[in-house]
Amino acid sequence: MTTSVDHPVLHLWQGEFVDDTEAGRRLAALPELAGQVLTRPLPTDVVLGACAAVSRDLADPASALYTRLAGQLPADEAPAVLAELATVLTREALERKLRRELGGLRPERLTRPDARETVYEAWAPVGLLVHIAPGNAAAVAPLSVVEGLLAGNLNVLKSSSSDSSLALDVLAALGAADPSGLIAERVIALRFSSTRREWLRALCGPADAIAVWGGEDAVRAAGELAQPGCRVVEWGHRISFAYLTRQAASEDGVLDALAEDVCRYEQQACSSPQVVYLDTEDADATEELFALAGRFAERLAKVSDGHQAPSPGPAEQAEITTVQQLARLEQHLGLTRVFAAEDGSWRVLADTRPALDASPLHRSVWVKPLPRHAITATLRPMRRYLQTAAIGGDRAEVAELSRAMFAAGVTRVTPVGSMLDSYEGEPHDGVYALQRYSRRVSVRAADPDFRTVPCLDDLVAPPVLPPAPDAPLLGKEGVQRALTTLDPRHAHLYFRSGGSTGAPALSVFTCDDYDNQMRAAADGLLAAGFDPARDRAANLFYSGGMYGSFISFFSILERLNATQFPIAAGPDHAMVAEALVAHRADTLFGMPSYLWQLLHAESDRLRAYGGIRKVFYGGEHFTTEQRRVLTEDFGVEVIRSAAYGSTDLGPLGYQCASSAGSVHHVLTDLHTLEILDPREDRPVAPGEPGRLVFTSRARAGQRLERYEIGDLGRAVEGMCACGSTVPRLELLGRYGDVVRVGTYFVNYRRIVRVLEERLAYHGEVQLSVAPGTDREQLTVRLDEQYAPDPDLTRAAITTEVPEVASAVAEGLLSLAVESVRRETFERTPVSGKLRTVVDLR
Repeated sequence: MTTSVDHPVLHLWQGEFVDDTEAGRRLAALPELAGQVLTRPLPTDVVLGACAAVSRDLADPASALYTRLAGQLPADEAPAVLAELATVLTREALERKLRRELGGLRPERLTRPDARETVYEAWAPVGLLVHIAPGNAAAVAPLSVVEGLLAGNLNVLKSSSSDSSLALDVLAALGAADPSGLIAERVIALRFSSTRREWLRALCGPADAIAVWGGEDAVRAAGELAQPGCRVVEWGHRISFAYLTRQAASEDGVLDALAEDVCRYEQQACSSPQVVYLDTEDADATEELFALAGRFAERLAKVSDGHQAPSPGPAEQAEITTVQQLARLEQHLGLTRVFAAEDGSWRVLADTRPALDASPLHRSVWVKPLPRHAITATLRPMRRYLQTAAIGGDRAEVAELSRAMFAAGVTRVTPVGSMLDSYEGEPHDGVYALQRYSRRVSVRAADPDFRTVPCLDDLVAPPVLPPAPDAPLLGKEGVQRALTTLDPRHAHLYFRSGGSTGAPALSVFTCDDYDNQMRAAADGLLAAGFDPARDRAANLFYSGGMYGSFISFFSILERLNATQFPIAAGPDHAMVAEALVAHRADTLFGMPSYLWQLLHAESDRLRAYGGIRKVFYGGEHFTTEQRRVLTEDFGVEVIRSAAYGSTDLGPLGYQCASSAGSVHHVLTDLHTLEILDPREDRPVAPGEPGRLVFTSRARAGQRLERYEIGDLGRAVEGMCACGSTVPRLELLGRYGDVVRVGTYFVNYRRIVRVLEERLAYHGEVQLSVAPGTDREQLTVRLDEQYAPDPDLTRAAITTEVPEVASAVAEGLLSLAVESVRRETFERTPVSGKLRTVVDLR
């Protein structure tokens, strides 16, 4: 990845470094620029990919970007600051943030929050977002812009003219990591003094929102420049404190942990403790308070000795001296007591008055009394400034005191000793930043045609997809090997494949990954014509044995708020049919082979019922003749694939109401698809058949890159009749559908097609290959209910399948045809799928 190089310029404008004169000229056209840029949506996936690339560079001390940024930071701070940036910019951290704050990984897409209604909602950018950055936190400026990018805004960063170019270099690297150019066009970073009022007016005048990092003066100045209706997001200075019960205050370990919080960052963070409150009910607790202050001073002295204290500046030292001397004077009134280091490196100021006071920082701490019943009354006057309270107490006390703190205005409660720690997705000052940088928008559609439209964006333009990674192809063996080193944090759900193409294999998902995939598949089911407001669905997929289809479709239907009957496939066809009729099920979900068996075993009852209107299948396909039987004999009106997917990758595609045969739209929210030549690892020409290779972009743990799934297919060019711009593919079978027999390669699908087209056969077909004394034996097994004459079958196959004809003529192969009962077909024990080819050699 490329990074910026030294430039004698101060500003970054849409990926280009410019000087003052050029920046000033462009500022005049900022309103028009906003209108142009915001018409092009910014997919969150683009931002996640760029941030992940920059994160990898920031975590690598040998990278050019790391070296450049480290040179702009104090040597003792650089590793920690860059490590913080690298951690926050990982895909995992940002995905968690998106889920927490905006509800999902693609919050910008207009989807249906309730699938029963044709109402679409999305998080839209607030528009032109100005960030006024602080001068005392190097990582804040670029991370604030990243939050603005995740919300899709055009971001203008204003930082101080005295700041380094660290923020600009990080933002330039993000733009360089995005081949689409969408990130670069949404980032402007200017370094100038706040005394340049004309530039501030040019920034804030057209702004839709202004994010201000700083004190009251900075917030007030931004508010004066903001136009009516502009949202001012205040990230101002805050005060934090610790609150200790008597038991907690008596424990040296608690006081040591509190002292660590004081010494970290010299109390410069908003979450650093400035006051320690003691929970006391005594009317005269002065001596108890002073005793606690003395003990805490001892612990602070010990901890402080292990952390070198930087010298405060002249103004800061003057404030410390003033506050400390005033407290010493009030000692004579019995109001205070001062404990201070001889070298001036720390001080503990005990004060019998409970009112909250800001400390002069630099290891300066107030110790005050505050009975728990007086918490709200005492602290609420300062509610605009409160942030973190560290509570020392037992479980019940933490629960009770937390509620009191929230009532007073505190937004964050932590254990003592971790006030400055945070977690991924944590609110900031009581709000989610991404929501403050966004608007919730909606579209209400009344036309019934919208029932099969899961996302309005798919009707507008093809999705912007990242390129496939530069990585070797991955097979099933590689996936299984990788599971041995998978982080347990990413191993929540285990599924087992049905084994229809080999030995069963494990696939592992996080709960978030699973939820994301089920929601994507649910959208696909809407496009296929399933109507959760009207259809009554029977889930007849196989369950148990860690097989995923039944539980997955239970989850999919649950997310659609659909009426469903989780019956599952079973050998008692009469019981299943009775349940379908009793509960008025009109929509079936299941494997074609099982549904075919069920409908034929209980044909009289189900035909008399006449209520089955829709069939959604998975794992296999119905032939054209089987579809005809379902339509003419059973009255089925809709027969479509419920999803195209696999156990290891999850859902891969979906059929729309206009899809025929095995044509599916690709679930581009989840995957990137490549189609490679059947024999060489190169892309095929558009429309040509090839091997399907998927890269899963929405998996936290088991990230499958360039996974060769074993299917053959081709891209379907042109716009789909359903109006969707999402790419399509036509499935052409599996590698396993081609078996080598009698030295020739024979395609199972071709034999099925011959039987269907030449002989109107609409039952199941199974090939059995066995060794012989002088030649191999190929047996074509057919359902006795529909089987044509064996001689006609042999003639049709040898006439239409030249490979079989040649092998037979050359004495390499013996061809037999068998008519068997439907229940004797060999099936995989877990999924119930028909084994298309049984190789007995």
